[in-house]
Amino acid sequence: VQLQESGPGLVKPSQTLSLTCTVSGASITTNYYYWSWIRQAPGKGLEWMGAIGYSGSTNYSPSLKSRTSISRDTSKNQFTLQLSSVTPEDTAVYYCARGRDTFGRSWKLYDYRGQGTQVTVSS
Repeated sequence: VQLQESGPGLVKPSQTLSLTCTVSGASITTNYYYWSWIRQAPGKGLEWMGAIGYSGSTNYSPSLKSRTSISRDTSKNQFTLQLSSVTPEDTAVYYCARGRDTFGRSWKLYDYRGQGTQVTVSS
């Protein structure tokens, strides 16, 4: 199973950050798996942002819920993160990851993850 994040590396403040995770070797509709977005800002720990489940249901971190949307394209086996109204505090490495019946802020919860993509918010 491989996950690959893609998207712009630089986003201007107040804009919407959009990242896509392309999955190969497994279907994002396979029962019991949740597909998460996690980020790590410089000098900080992991922050779980949200997840989309095998049925298409979504869960979001309460602290980011108002700005976060996760969707999927099953025909392309991809899922997408949108984070609106970004600020420099959203600068981080963004990861996508797979967990069986679980999601959260520890890598122990995931069996596969992407290599991460750096996103910088700056004018």
